[in-house]
Amino acid sequence: MSNIVYKIVPTSLWQAAQKKGVFEGAPIDLKDGYIHFSTSAQARETARLHFAGADDLMLVAVDGEVLGPALKFEPSRNGDLFPHLYATLPLDAVLWEQPLPLGPDDVHIFPEGMQ
Repeated sequence: MSNIVYKIVPTSLWQAAQKKGVFEGAPIDLKDGYIHFSTSAQARETARLHFAGADDLMLVAVDGEVLGPALKFEPSRNGDLFPHLYATLPLDAVLWEQPLPLGPDDVHIFPEGMQ
């Protein structure tokens, strides 16, 4: 399993996290008690199911090794193991961030190199 996990997050929430120096989570994360992440193989389906039509998103790549034991892979959608962070996300764990735009077909355009 790759040590890179991905967070899809509204740009405004990500900008607030950058000002604060830590990402505490989106409303669904706060409700569930952990920050939801996806692997590269899961990210497109996560975008389709939970962010359909949203055009002001960021895709954030995070080094899972930096997160240590607070990052747990747990069964979720279709029994797949999804990464869940039981802590806040320190920004020093972020490898890169970039906009996640919608294409003309209203499907999010992911960076080349992701599965």
